[in-house]
Amino acid sequence: MEPVDVDHRVLTVPNVLSVVRLLLIGVFLYLLLVPHADGWAVAILMFSGASDWADGKIARLLNQSSRLGMLLDPAVDRLYMLAVPIAMACRHLVPWWFIVVLLARDGLLAATLPVLRSRGLSALPVTYVGKAATFALMSGFPLVLLGQYDALWAVRACGWAFLIWGLGMYLWSFVVYLVQVVLVVRRLPKLGPTAAEALSGGTDHG
Repeated sequence: MEPVDVDHRVLTVPNVLSVVRLLLIGVFLYLLLVPHADGWAVAILMFSGASDWADGKIARLLNQSSRLGMLLDPAVDRLYMLAVPIAMACRHLVPWWFIVVLLARDGLLAATLPVLRSRGLSALPVTYVGKAATFALMSGFPLVLLGQYDALWAVRACGWAFLIWGLGMYLWSFVVYLVQVVLVVRRLPKLGPTAAEALSGGTDHG
């Protein structure tokens, strides 16, 4: 039997977990915004956070890394970072300025992608600061949601500590990313139109 091409695997445990997390975004939004089933919404966020941590471990343990997983996992993370804070702002659980800062950071980061593509890169590696920021934010949101009741004020305070810490690191990771982009622009020559188009096509179909 021929060995499986790891780069093009689709049906792997980490990919299944990522798809489940993706599907649960809609369930979370419904639970939070329609019946206000906050307990179940918190449970979904906790499962999502745990599975996000686990899928990377499983990929390495079972040798199930794949190109799809490398694209799908961060994409699902970004969707959670978009959906969760906006939904909570709609419930007046977090202020809108907090959401605007998060979205502005991600929007500016996305604006650097054409620059990287023109140098033959599709993206830069995620930094540890960025990972820590995402962890802090995705820990803080469920704690704030859970701590909205007066009896759980300490939980809410802990949640806001995570959110403020996470926001600071989120912005700092953007500064680090910009420095990396500047270094790439200085060190790598700009590709010609044909090479850039080939890279874009290869990335889109990968």
